[in-house]
Amino acid sequence: MINEALNTGDIPGIEQAATGMPVQLTKYSHGAGCGCKISPKVLDEILASNFAMPDNDKLIVGNHSKDDAAVYDIGNGTALISTTDFFMPIVDDPYEFGRIASANAISDVYAMGGKPVLAIAILGWPINVLPPSVAQKVIEGSRSICAEAGIPLAGGHSIDSPEPIFGLAVNGFVNIENIKQNNKAREGDLLFLTKPLGVGILTTAEKKGLLKNAHKGMAAAQMMQLNKAGELLGAVRAVNAMTDVTGFALLGHLVEMAEGSGLSAVINAEAVPTITEDLSFYIEQKCIPGGTQRNWDSYGQKISAVSDYQKAILADPQTSGGLLIAVSPEAAEQVISVMEQNGLGRFTTPIGSIMAKQEQVVIVTA
Repeated sequence: MINEALNTGDIPGIEQAATGMPVQLTKYSHGAGCGCKISPKVLDEILASNFAMPDNDKLIVGNHSKDDAAVYDIGNGTALISTTDFFMPIVDDPYEFGRIASANAISDVYAMGGKPVLAIAILGWPINVLPPSVAQKVIEGSRSICAEAGIPLAGGHSIDSPEPIFGLAVNGFVNIENIKQNNKAREGDLLFLTKPLGVGILTTAEKKGLLKNAHKGMAAAQMMQLNKAGELLGAVRAVNAMTDVTGFALLGHLVEMAEGSGLSAVINAEAVPTITEDLSFYIEQKCIPGGTQRNWDSYGQKISAVSDYQKAILADPQTSGGLLIAVSPEAAEQVISVMEQNGLGRFTTPIGSIMAKQEQVVIVTA
């Protein structure tokens, strides 16, 4: 079939590859990165069950909470972390797509305070539309990120699918005493965020042809950064809760953290870092991904009043976003030290705090 396509030129992806033109992966999928995640509201409906949860007594974290990964006690004070994450292209370059999808999947292990040890690839590929050579670049990108994380890409599974899909299943280890969950925050905890927001806005601007030259490659570079600090933060006892910010945006993941802990949170919108100071330009140009409104429809009623500008940023779906950390004030300097040692000195100003339960789950201040 591929040879026939090369002869007829009927299939755009094959024709581009044959002529040496770069393949634009985002043209072959209806969603992009973590922005194609099912909304929190719909996901709750899907996961609803009448079955009791007799979870295995070795299962420390499972479906009974909305956490980043499953955690299983394997004895001797050690637990296995198991997670999977995959999505459709958020960038056109196949090598970068592989790197971003892999960094995003590995992040779930770091978000639990663990050390990744093994990855398995998940590949869905439209073989009659995009040639195997393009998929090979995706896999190579994945191998490069796995190498940075110090783990092998040990195998995987592939299917013929209508749209390109890639991700990883990742396993890791953690000392049980170092496990970080997203629902253990305590009143008075300070909140830190280790990557700026705005990835969804910039990638949408690029699709619309409105991305400024100065910002080209900025989102991709950020999405390819590993959240390695999570493993070190796992050893900080007073880090009470941690998660990574992805498709549900900062507000969605903060709602999960605060609500799961039976508390509320307040964030200072002006303290939240953004990927560029020019986001207002892109917001004015309506470079807002569809996932932003889907997010807001799911949890907007749990948020205090916000401006349209604040909503566009705080509900912006992130792909391979930063770690959201809740830490007791007395250990803030220890967390800041870990961040600075990992090149995260820009993010050492708290963006908010955890407070006693209020009518709204998250309160946004200017």
